Amino acid sequence: MSTHTQTVRTPHQRAFRALHHAAHPLVLPNAWDHASAAVLAAAGFAAIGTTSLGVAAAAGKRDASGDTAAETLALARRLAGLPCPVSVDIEGGFADTPRGVAEIAAELAALGVAGVNIEDGRPDGTLADLGERCETIAAVKAEAPGLFVNARTDTYWLGAGNLAATIGRLRAFAEAGADGVFVPGVADADDVRALVDATDLPLNVLFLPGRHTVAGLAALGVRRISTGSLLLRAALHAVAETARAVAAGGRIPAGIPSYQDVQALAGTPLDQS
Repeated sequence: MSTHTQTVRTPHQRAFRALHHAAHPLVLPNAWDHASAAVLAAAGFAAIGTTSLGVAAAAGKRDASGDTAAETLALARRLAGLPCPVSVDIEGGFADTPRGVAEIAAELAALGVAGVNIEDGRPDGTLADLGERCETIAAVKAEAPGLFVNARTDTYWLGAGNLAATIGRLRAFAEAGADGVFVPGVADADDVRALVDATDLPLNVLFLPGRHTVAGLAALGVRRISTGSLLLRAALHAVAETARAVAAGGRIPAGIPSYQDVQALAGTPLDQS
């Protein structure tokens, strides 16, 4: 099992880890480009994640295909200078071997990234071999020990969800050295509570509108709440609705950033820590 007491971490890596053990859960909004990340940082969020769907959609590609390594690394280079920790979704790892995934993780760590998400869902809708995923987690922690590895299982995301199987995967991820565990798609309060109790690692869930509230998840012991692709999808909806309002002579929503506001996002100061 990985031990963290002797690991040297950057200020952002230390801050990101601490956010998972604070009095309130970390609400982690997920960005897909520099502007979306910078506006979230300016809005006061303590850390920013990326959304693999957003990165893929911006490149005209499909999500979870393993085909956006270049785009993900390019985005990480742009976001690593933001004045808050950044966690990057690397899907299944963008490589065919644990060593290959570890090399990508090390590159991200060198850029200043604070954490990564690694998932076990595969493009064909099945789950990756548990042993291979644990080997990958261990390889990443060995190569980039300062990174916060959020190990995701898609047991609920890809199906109805098997609680016992999910717990087994979370415990195996913890034994392999993961720093946090992520179960997107889980909604039932009893299941969430059981997952929280299954391991000492902080549990991350995906915010599901109409099913979750931050206060409710906090009461269950959830330590990290991600928005996933929600913000991207909301932005796309706003794009279409605003264009329709222009065409139809309707009312444009208030609060839209000005040209100067967006220009200012490009000048978001780089963190010098």
